[in-house]
Amino acid sequence: MIIDFHTHIFPDAIASKTIAGLEKASGIKAAADGTLAGLLQSMEKTGVDMSVILPVMTKPSQFESVNLFAQSVNEQYGGKLLSFGGIHPDCEDYKGKLRFIKELGLPGIKLHPDYQDVMIDDIRFMNIIEYASELGLIITTHAGLDNAFQDLVHCPPDRMRKVIDTIKPEKLVVAHFGGWKRWEEVYEYLADADVYFDTAVTLDYIEQEMFLKIWEKHDKKKVLFATDSPWSDPARIIAKVHELPITQVEKEAIFADNAKRLLAIE
Repeated sequence: MIIDFHTHIFPDAIASKTIAGLEKASGIKAAADGTLAGLLQSMEKTGVDMSVILPVMTKPSQFESVNLFAQSVNEQYGGKLLSFGGIHPDCEDYKGKLRFIKELGLPGIKLHPDYQDVMIDDIRFMNIIEYASELGLIITTHAGLDNAFQDLVHCPPDRMRKVIDTIKPEKLVVAHFGGWKRWEEVYEYLADADVYFDTAVTLDYIEQEMFLKIWEKHDKKKVLFATDSPWSDPARIIAKVHELPITQVEKEAIFADNAKRLLAIE
């Protein structure tokens, strides 16, 4: 079984324009068209059994539409697609909004400090992470560099560690193997932290030696397979996991077993 723990989709009406804009801003060519149908097609082609969709809210006014759409995806494609909810740090009544997400049956939330223009250790994010954790929600956050925001990293490993040590969230996923292109700092500050890492847009960029250095220091039960679709080709990332000099049991844990445990699914 393969669970892709980090994917994105966009409404059909804006997907093409959105992908083109993000390609230009990031300098990365998308591997799929960014639509729901495109994600399902990619999964069928590459043998991915389930994809976790992570919506990114860029303004508070998107709250209701993003989360109701997430609920509709889960109702229609349950077992194949599993969408998290979204929240913006400037949302009013963050506790009420997190309870709304919980009541919709969404398993977690996605934060993106760069697109939301707030540092990860800002009190707004700290409050959201703490209360989401109290509710039993999974929290996934972008971490490290984002190519579209070269001037400032809003979630560097040292600040992420401050959040972890202060709040001690039970279900925190720090994307991009702890911090995209900040992996030396990940090794120093986060590799021994009690959090999950995903492999989104990692194995195409990290040296295998650096990956294994972090891997050896980190909890092997807290690494999740992820592609950041549409930004990586799942077939290529699957092959790169197979190439890692680790045991078959460890590879199976990355591909699905760790995610199943976190998501509480059979």
